[in-house]
Amino acid sequence: QVQLTESGGGSARSGESLRLSCATQGLPVDAYCMGWVRRSPGNQREGVAYIDGADLIAYAESVKGRFTISRDSDENTIALQMSDLKPEDTAVYYCAADPGFCSATRNLERAVYKYSGQGTQVTVSS
Repeated sequence: QVQLTESGGGSARSGESLRLSCATQGLPVDAYCMGWVRRSPGNQREGVAYIDGADLIAYAESVKGRFTISRDSDENTIALQMSDLKPEDTAVYYCAADPGFCSATRNLERAVYKYSGQGTQVTVSS
């Protein structure tokens, strides 16, 4: 059974940093497209970043240069380092997994994944 568990959310001020982690069970992270999706207070769902087994990495334009996604195949975890946070980054962040390699259309533009976690809240104040 696949289980994804996020941790590391919380509150921050503009310009500060937070690190999200995702522990996984039931899947090898280097055989899946692993990503982060967020849902803002206005209920808008957005693909944030992904990484796959071929080390293909992509970011949404809104976070490029500020967020970094990484994978630890030994620990079977992924992480999202978020720097220079902005109030518009406020959202519930979900760890997500999709079999195979990543697709920009499916996983970033449409933010579609087969599995996702319960989410962790990130709140950024100005």
